[in-house]
Amino acid sequence: MGLTYEQAGVNIAAGNALVKAIGPLAKSTRRPGADAELGGFGGFFDLRAAGFTDPILVAANDGVGTKLKLAIDTGQHGGVGIDLVAMCANDLVVQGAEPLFFLDYFATGKLDNPVAEQVVASIADGCRQAGCALIGGETAEMPGMYAAGDYDLAGFCVGAVERGQQLTGADIAAGDVILGLASSGVHSNGFSLVRRLIADNGWKLDRPALYDPDVLLGDALLAPTRIYVKSLLPEVRAGRIKGLAHITGGGLLENIPRVLPDGAHAVVDADSWDLPRLFAWLQAGGAIEPGELARTFNCGIGMVAIVAAAHADAVTANLTAAGEQVFAIGRIEAGTRGCTVHGSADTWSAREPWTATHHHG
Repeated sequence: MGLTYEQAGVNIAAGNALVKAIGPLAKSTRRPGADAELGGFGGFFDLRAAGFTDPILVAANDGVGTKLKLAIDTGQHGGVGIDLVAMCANDLVVQGAEPLFFLDYFATGKLDNPVAEQVVASIADGCRQAGCALIGGETAEMPGMYAAGDYDLAGFCVGAVERGQQLTGADIAAGDVILGLASSGVHSNGFSLVRRLIADNGWKLDRPALYDPDVLLGDALLAPTRIYVKSLLPEVRAGRIKGLAHITGGGLLENIPRVLPDGAHAVVDADSWDLPRLFAWLQAGGAIEPGELARTFNCGIGMVAIVAAAHADAVTANLTAAGEQVFAIGRIEAGTRGCTVHGSADTWSAREPWTATHHHG
């Protein structure tokens, strides 16, 4: 009897069963413009049905990074799909775009359908939170490419913004207010350092976090990335936001300058919000200097909105009513394009007043 594909390690039947199982999950993300049927060679989306007249398309793709290793090590796969969507959808809204549809890529050595279903269910959850439709994806079973039990994820999201309404940050100027929207935790960056801290300190993911006995350490670290799309879009469309920065790899220091024009410098006061205990605990575990903390983690601020001073109170009130926790964390000053984060003694465990600066480009 001849060799089969399954004997080589690829189970077509398992893949077909997975597609059938996740069909209802995709349907749960339906929105105007997408009927979310799976199984074809591509996914369709109707921009006119979505209500756009003269749209510019905006695309983003990303992964979850080494946070996946923690999910695999703990067997907790129910949040990483939200992370995957968040990393893409949050990047679209900072351009002023509404996320419309999402596709995922799930790669593994040997398909474990219960795990894959958990992951795709969480991707669908993220899509519902972001208001975009899961219209397709790819599951790749590749024996020999991944260690047993390992998998990787990539996400692709397309959004649209009406021509002329895209956020470019071009009119950001000295005197504008920097608002910080609270994060839900570490989000999806800095996990190579987190995993190093876990290894160096012998922390147990299945034990209560030392700073909070009511929360398991693994649960705290795996808390899904917050998706800010639905709360921010009304403010963007009303023209009350000049620029948005998604705080990912590079932290506050390196992400805020990405949306600034030349001649604008962001000054962030670390005294203006409390560093969440999770970050303080990570900092203590590695004796991390405040400046390094500000360029590695979100430090409790997952999204930054830059607004005219006259709009700051209204935007804060509207975002708070939409469920966000909002802090006024700084101002734009005239200067070299970049960001400075500063704090007083004792802020972020500093022994004396401190300043960290990043110049963009």
